[in-house]
Amino acid sequence: MNAITQIKSSLHHNAYVCKDLEAVRKFYEEIIGFKLVATWAERTDLFGKVRTYCHGFFDLGDGSCLAFFQFADDDDAAEFGPELPRSGFRHLAMKVDQETQDAIKDRLEAAGYFESGEAYPLNHGYCWSIYCFDPSGLLVEFTVDHDDVETINRDKAATAHEDLKKWLSGDHTPNNEQFHR
Repeated sequence: MNAITQIKSSLHHNAYVCKDLEAVRKFYEEIIGFKLVATWAERTDLFGKVRTYCHGFFDLGDGSCLAFFQFADDDDAAEFGPELPRSGFRHLAMKVDQETQDAIKDRLEAAGYFESGEAYPLNHGYCWSIYCFDPSGLLVEFTVDHDDVETINRDKAATAHEDLKKWLSGDHTPNNEQFHR
């Protein structure tokens, strides 16, 4: 049996914990361009303790949001984050058009993110990406697909299982050079 559950609409939100919701707001609204669309101050019994926190939602442009919690109590903040190991591999990637990516890149440059090493570009071949760390330590990626993305995706879907078997057997030969712009 091959049952696939299909999501019928978009992602509602992806949530993270931060220490400074105002720094996060400035980053997402003023540099990236995501509008703050809701701020909820909440107090509720969670995991055996009453917790007080603020939950801010930033619209990604399609109705889905990035959301950030900031706890009022330092013990709650310590228990739930936001510390994650800083990694270029744990990240959230968002698809944008070239004009949007260029504008984000310009604002990141103006704010000193590239100069400080907090942002960097990367050509994956099948897409071109700008990565940057937000004030909470989350790595976010803004990616523009290659012009031939539909053909690339179709071809990679046809060989996905074969490619995985090669990798698992020890053949680590790169298989994406032909797509670099």
